[in-house]
Amino acid sequence: MKKSQSHDIARRSLLLSSLPEPVIDMLLADATQRDFTRGETIFLQGEQAQVIHLVLEGWVKLYRVAANGNEAVVNVFTKGQSFGEAVAFQLRPYPVSAEAVTDCSVLQFSARSLVTTIKREPEVALAMIAATFQHLHDLVGQVEQIKAQTGAQRVAGFLIKLCSRDTGSCMVTLPYDKALIAGRLGMKPESLSRAFAKLKGVGVHMARHHARIDDVDALSQFAEQDPADAWGKAL
Repeated sequence: MKKSQSHDIARRSLLLSSLPEPVIDMLLADATQRDFTRGETIFLQGEQAQVIHLVLEGWVKLYRVAANGNEAVVNVFTKGQSFGEAVAFQLRPYPVSAEAVTDCSVLQFSARSLVTTIKREPEVALAMIAATFQHLHDLVGQVEQIKAQTGAQRVAGFLIKLCSRDTGSCMVTLPYDKALIAGRLGMKPESLSRAFAKLKGVGVHMARHHARIDDVDALSQFAEQDPADAWGKAL
Protein backbone atom coordinates (compact mmCIF):
# COMPACT_ATOMS: atom_id res chain seq x y z
CA MET A 1 0.00 0.00 0.00
CA LYS A 2 1.31 3.44 -0.95
CA LYS A 3 2.14 5.86 1.86
CA SER A 4 -0.43 8.36 0.58
CA GLN A 5 -3.18 5.71 0.77
CA SER A 6 -2.23 4.59 4.26
CA HIS A 7 -2.10 8.18 5.48
CA ASP A 8 -5.56 8.89 4.03
CA ILE A 9 -6.98 5.91 5.95
CA ALA A 10 -5.26 7.05 9.14
CA ARG A 11 -6.55 10.60 8.80
CA ARG A 12 -10.15 9.33 8.66
CA SER A 13 -9.75 7.05 11.67
CA LEU A 14 -11.29 7.76 15.07
CA LEU A 15 -7.77 7.87 16.45
CA LEU A 16 -6.67 10.85 14.34
CA SER A 17 -9.65 12.46 12.61
CA SER A 18 -10.38 15.01 15.36
CA LEU A 19 -6.82 16.34 15.51
CA PRO A 20 -5.46 19.47 13.74
CA GLU A 21 -3.74 18.74 10.44
CA PRO A 22 -0.25 19.78 11.66
CA VAL A 23 -0.51 17.33 14.57
CA ILE A 24 -1.70 14.53 12.29
CA ASP A 25 1.19 15.20 9.90
CA MET A 26 3.65 15.07 12.79
CA LEU A 27 2.27 11.76 14.10
CA LEU A 28 2.20 10.16 10.65
CA ALA A 29 5.77 11.22 9.97
CA ASP A 30 6.90 9.13 12.97
CA ALA A 31 4.62 6.15 12.28
CA THR A 32 5.84 2.86 10.82
CA GLN A 33 3.87 0.70 8.40
CA ARG A 34 4.19 -3.07 8.76
CA ASP A 35 2.73 -5.89 6.70
CA PHE A 36 1.71 -9.24 8.17
CA THR A 37 0.70 -12.46 6.47
CA ARG A 38 -2.36 -14.48 7.46
CA GLY A 39 -1.77 -16.29 10.75
CA GLU A 40 1.27 -14.21 11.66
CA THR A 41 1.61 -13.01 15.25
CA ILE A 42 1.64 -9.24 15.73
CA PHE A 43 2.32 -9.44 19.45
CA LEU A 44 1.86 -11.94 22.27
CA GLN A 45 0.08 -11.70 25.59
CA GLY A 46 2.64 -10.64 28.20
CA GLU A 47 4.95 -8.75 25.81
CA GLN A 48 5.78 -5.15 26.68
CA ALA A 49 3.44 -2.72 24.89
CA GLN A 50 5.37 -0.04 23.05
CA VAL A 51 3.20 0.94 20.08
CA ILE A 52 -0.40 1.75 19.19
CA HIS A 53 -1.72 -0.10 16.14
CA LEU A 54 -4.05 1.14 13.40
CA VAL A 55 -5.27 -1.32 10.77
CA LEU A 56 -4.87 -0.09 7.21
CA GLU A 57 -6.00 -3.20 5.36
CA GLY A 58 -7.18 -6.68 6.30
CA TRP A 59 -8.32 -8.06 9.65
CA VAL A 60 -6.63 -8.52 13.04
CA LYS A 61 -7.94 -10.47 16.02
CA LEU A 62 -7.16 -9.95 19.69
CA TYR A 63 -7.43 -13.05 21.85
CA ARG A 64 -6.50 -14.60 25.18
CA VAL A 65 -5.51 -18.18 25.89
CA ALA A 66 -6.96 -19.61 29.09
CA ALA A 67 -5.07 -21.94 31.44
CA ASN A 68 -6.88 -24.92 29.86
CA GLY A 69 -5.65 -23.91 26.41
CA ASN A 70 -8.96 -22.57 25.10
CA GLU A 71 -8.79 -19.41 23.01
CA ALA A 72 -11.18 -16.55 23.74
CA VAL A 73 -11.57 -13.96 20.97
CA VAL A 74 -11.71 -10.50 22.55
CA ASN A 75 -12.24 -8.42 19.42
CA VAL A 76 -11.61 -8.23 15.68
CA PHE A 77 -10.41 -5.06 13.95
CA THR A 78 -10.33 -3.94 10.34
CA LYS A 79 -9.55 -0.93 8.14
CA GLY A 80 -9.39 2.36 10.05
CA GLN A 81 -9.68 0.83 13.53
CA SER A 82 -7.00 1.14 16.21
CA PHE A 83 -6.14 -0.91 19.27
CA GLY A 84 -3.66 -1.01 22.15
CA GLU A 85 -3.95 2.65 23.16
CA ALA A 86 -4.46 2.34 26.93
CA VAL A 87 -1.89 -0.36 27.62
CA ALA A 88 0.74 1.26 25.37
CA PHE A 89 0.53 4.57 27.24
CA GLN A 90 1.23 2.75 30.48
CA LEU A 91 4.04 0.72 28.83
CA ARG A 92 2.57 -2.36 30.47
CA PRO A 93 2.44 -5.95 29.17
CA TYR A 94 -0.25 -6.73 26.62
CA PRO A 95 -3.23 -8.46 28.30
CA VAL A 96 -4.05 -10.15 24.97
CA SER A 97 -2.31 -11.48 21.87
CA ALA A 98 -2.83 -10.13 18.34
CA GLU A 99 -2.80 -12.15 15.14
CA ALA A 100 -3.35 -11.33 11.48
CA VAL A 101 -6.60 -13.01 10.45
CA THR A 102 -5.90 -12.18 6.81
CA ASP A 103 -2.92 -10.62 5.08
CA CYS A 104 -2.94 -7.14 6.52
CA SER A 105 -1.13 -3.82 6.85
CA VAL A 106 -0.83 -2.03 10.18
CA LEU A 107 0.39 1.47 11.02
CA GLN A 108 2.27 1.61 14.31
CA PHE A 109 2.70 4.72 16.46
CA SER A 110 5.40 4.83 19.13
CA ALA A 111 3.76 5.19 22.54
CA ARG A 112 6.70 7.18 23.89
CA SER A 113 6.49 9.62 20.97
CA LEU A 114 2.75 10.02 21.53
CA VAL A 115 3.26 10.76 25.22
CA THR A 116 5.78 13.43 24.27
CA THR A 117 3.33 14.85 21.72
CA ILE A 118 0.51 14.93 24.29
CA LYS A 119 2.60 17.14 26.54
CA ARG A 120 2.81 19.67 23.71
CA GLU A 121 -0.61 19.03 22.14
CA PRO A 122 -3.18 18.08 24.83
CA GLU A 123 -5.91 17.43 22.23
CA VAL A 124 -4.08 14.23 21.31
CA ALA A 125 -5.02 12.85 24.74
CA LEU A 126 -8.70 13.46 23.99
CA ALA A 127 -8.39 11.52 20.74
CA MET A 128 -6.80 8.61 22.61
CA ILE A 129 -9.59 8.67 25.21
CA ALA A 130 -12.22 8.64 22.44
CA ALA A 131 -10.62 5.58 20.83
CA THR A 132 -10.36 3.79 24.19
CA PHE A 133 -14.00 4.61 24.98
CA GLN A 134 -15.04 3.07 21.66
CA HIS A 135 -13.33 -0.18 22.64
CA LEU A 136 -15.21 -0.17 25.95
CA HIS A 137 -18.48 0.55 24.14
CA ASP A 138 -17.84 -2.37 21.77
CA LEU A 139 -17.10 -4.75 24.66
CA VAL A 140 -20.27 -3.71 26.48
CA GLY A 141 -22.18 -4.35 23.25
CA GLN A 142 -20.66 -7.83 22.98
CA VAL A 143 -21.63 -8.70 26.54
CA GLU A 144 -25.16 -7.43 25.91
CA GLN A 145 -25.47 -9.58 22.79
CA ILE A 146 -24.28 -12.72 24.57
CA LYS A 147 -26.62 -12.12 27.52
CA ALA A 148 -29.71 -10.86 25.70
CA GLN A 149 -29.73 -12.45 22.23
CA THR A 150 -29.97 -15.94 20.82
CA GLY A 151 -27.10 -17.29 18.74
CA ALA A 152 -29.14 -16.81 15.58
CA GLN A 153 -29.78 -13.17 16.47
CA ARG A 154 -26.08 -12.56 17.06
CA VAL A 155 -25.25 -14.03 13.65
CA ALA A 156 -28.02 -11.94 12.08
CA GLY A 157 -26.53 -8.78 13.60
CA PHE A 158 -23.08 -9.76 12.32
CA LEU A 159 -24.41 -10.20 8.78
CA ILE A 160 -26.31 -6.91 8.89
CA LYS A 161 -23.10 -5.03 9.63
CA LEU A 162 -21.63 -6.47 6.44
CA CYS A 163 -24.56 -5.34 4.29
CA SER A 164 -24.12 -2.46 1.87
CA ARG A 165 -27.81 -1.48 2.07
CA ASP A 166 -30.58 -1.18 4.65
CA THR A 167 -33.43 -2.64 2.61
CA GLY A 168 -33.97 -5.17 -0.15
CA SER A 169 -31.79 -8.17 -0.90
CA CYS A 170 -28.03 -8.24 -0.41
CA MET A 171 -25.10 -10.58 -0.97
CA VAL A 172 -22.29 -10.42 1.59
CA THR A 173 -18.93 -12.15 1.81
CA LEU A 174 -17.79 -13.45 5.18
CA PRO A 175 -14.62 -11.49 6.00
CA TYR A 176 -12.87 -14.36 7.80
CA ASP A 177 -13.37 -18.03 8.59
CA LYS A 178 -16.40 -19.36 10.43
CA ALA A 179 -14.39 -20.55 13.43
CA LEU A 180 -13.34 -16.98 14.13
CA ILE A 181 -16.87 -15.68 13.53
CA ALA A 182 -18.07 -18.14 16.16
CA GLY A 183 -15.40 -17.01 18.61
CA ARG A 184 -16.18 -13.36 17.94
CA LEU A 185 -19.86 -13.98 18.72
CA GLY A 186 -19.21 -16.06 21.82
CA MET A 187 -20.31 -19.33 20.20
CA LYS A 188 -18.95 -22.78 19.43
CA PRO A 189 -18.45 -23.59 15.71
CA GLU A 190 -21.25 -26.17 15.84
CA SER A 191 -23.57 -23.56 17.37
CA LEU A 192 -22.73 -21.20 14.52
CA SER A 193 -23.69 -23.86 11.97
CA ARG A 194 -27.03 -24.36 13.72
CA ALA A 195 -27.58 -20.59 13.79
CA PHE A 196 -26.98 -20.32 10.03
CA ALA A 197 -29.45 -23.16 9.50
CA LYS A 198 -32.08 -21.39 11.63
CA LEU A 199 -31.59 -18.16 9.67
CA LYS A 200 -32.89 -19.85 6.53
CA GLY A 201 -36.29 -19.20 8.05
CA VAL A 202 -35.71 -15.44 7.77
CA GLY A 203 -34.24 -15.50 4.28
CA VAL A 204 -30.51 -16.11 4.78
CA HIS A 205 -28.93 -18.58 2.35
CA MET A 206 -25.31 -19.66 2.87
CA ALA A 207 -22.96 -20.80 0.10
CA ARG A 208 -19.42 -21.38 1.40
CA HIS A 209 -18.10 -17.89 2.27
CA HIS A 210 -21.10 -15.96 0.98
CA ALA A 211 -24.54 -15.19 2.42
CA ARG A 212 -27.52 -14.13 0.32
CA ILE A 213 -30.01 -12.12 2.36
CA ASP A 214 -33.50 -11.89 0.86
CA ASP A 215 -34.63 -8.93 2.97
CA VAL A 216 -32.14 -6.90 5.01
CA ASP A 217 -34.87 -5.03 6.87
CA ALA A 218 -36.59 -8.27 7.91
CA LEU A 219 -33.29 -9.66 9.14
CA SER A 220 -32.70 -6.48 11.16
CA GLN A 221 -36.10 -6.82 12.78
CA PHE A 222 -35.33 -10.45 13.65
CA ALA A 223 -32.02 -9.45 15.27
CA GLU A 224 -33.72 -6.83 17.44
CA GLN A 225 -36.86 -8.66 18.57
CA ASP A 226 -37.47 -10.45 21.86
CA PRO A 227 -35.26 -13.59 21.99
CA ALA A 228 -38.24 -15.86 22.72
CA ASP A 229 -39.99 -14.65 19.56
CA ALA A 230 -36.74 -14.90 17.58
CA TRP A 231 -36.31 -18.59 18.42
CA GLY A 232 -39.85 -19.30 17.33
CA LYS A 233 -39.48 -17.44 14.06
CA ALA A 234 -36.15 -19.03 13.14
CA LEU A 235 -37.28 -22.61 13.75
